[in-house]
Amino acid sequence: IIDWHTKFIHDYPSGKLNKKMFVDVYQQFYPNGKADTFCKHAFQIYDTDHNGTIDFNEFLFAVAVSNQGDVNNRLAVAFDMLDVSDDGQIDAKELSNMISAMYDLTGEKNRKGDMDPKKRAQEIIKELDIGNDKKISKAEFIAGCKQDPVLQKLLAPNV
Repeated sequence: IIDWHTKFIHDYPSGKLNKKMFVDVYQQFYPNGKADTFCKHAFQIYDTDHNGTIDFNEFLFAVAVSNQGDVNNRLAVAFDMLDVSDDGQIDAKELSNMISAMYDLTGEKNRKGDMDPKKRAQEIIKELDIGNDKKISKAEFIAGCKQDPVLQKLLAPNV
């Protein structure tokens, strides 16, 4: 952690990472894609004090939650990233937009047929929506992702 902190301060002397810097960092990991939309959602989750920057503690939280720990907690963070409206539910529009953002991030160009984000979103909601309200709750999301490894890889690739 001390080494990470030293590198973080070296790379970001202010001790903070703004949204543009965050996108630039992500873009390095996905050189063939566009990170903007995905990073907008991720940044909102990782900027826990909502001051428009990510400090080292928030950075550590992001790394820890994304790469380690309990599967349920990691899936809960993935859900929070998808729940743009912050209403505790994921609807078809939110899911479709995030699938498009993930396609952008990975450079996926094919968005027709089974790869159409709207169609995929509808299929996922149909599969996970136990309550039949055309939305996915956090509990439905976690249970569904744990039951379907392909779905988990699509919606929560770091889990």
